[in-house]
Amino acid sequence: MLIDSHCHLEYEGLVEDQRGVLARAREAGIGGFLNISTRRSEWDRVVATASREADVWASVGIHPHEADQHADLGEGALLEAAAHPRVIGIGETGLDYYYDKSDRAVQQDLFRTHIAVARQTGLPIIIHTRDAEEDTARILEDEMGKGTFPALIHCFTASAEFGRKVLDLGLTISISGIVTFKNASDLQEVVRAIPEDRLLVETDSPFLAPVPHRGRKCEPAFAADTARFVADLRGISPEKLAEATTRNFFRLFRKASLEGVAS
Repeated sequence: MLIDSHCHLEYEGLVEDQRGVLARAREAGIGGFLNISTRRSEWDRVVATASREADVWASVGIHPHEADQHADLGEGALLEAAAHPRVIGIGETGLDYYYDKSDRAVQQDLFRTHIAVARQTGLPIIIHTRDAEEDTARILEDEMGKGTFPALIHCFTASAEFGRKVLDLGLTISISGIVTFKNASDLQEVVRAIPEDRLLVETDSPFLAPVPHRGRKCEPAFAADTARFVADLRGISPEKLAEATTRNFFRLFRKASLEGVAS
């Protein structure tokens, strides 16, 4: 069994055929899905899907692109939403200086708000970082000094140095289909070196379809293709990779229940 640790089942491209998307993924061996929210208006929808589907869980959070629209979001709103039994993570949140769709100071403040909630609830924080390695590392180091919290970097594409920093802080790293791209040799080297107990796989669907699906809408089923590629990179069998990443998922997302999940 594999877990797609990061997908957007409410996004255009998936939501129109959500049941079909899930059926195809289950047929491909995907036994669990973390349905990620990026803005407050999505929270009810991700929770509703997770409440309907036994193998789907939800996260609540604000993507850095949406930070300006949620600048006044306090810890209370996140804490209330995170109390739902199907919510197992906080995010996605973080910093994105590539597009700069929100003020950087607002992004940083909201990132720290999510971290505070992760620390209070014990739920892992799901971090997006793009062209913001220095500030992401600085904030994580500063906040860890105030008290530890579980966290992962999703869709890792950063430098080996940044990877070492977040691993030293105790974070987990999740790998998307980007690792299969022809120009991803640096990322592939990082993936070979990630400790087995800190590794997850994801699709970030409907984005970033892996080889051999480039140019198509990405679906959670394609997590199997990424997992096979990662297993080959690391010189292990796909079955061993699936076993390790599934074990890591449930170790990190402790609120996720095995009940109802296919074996």
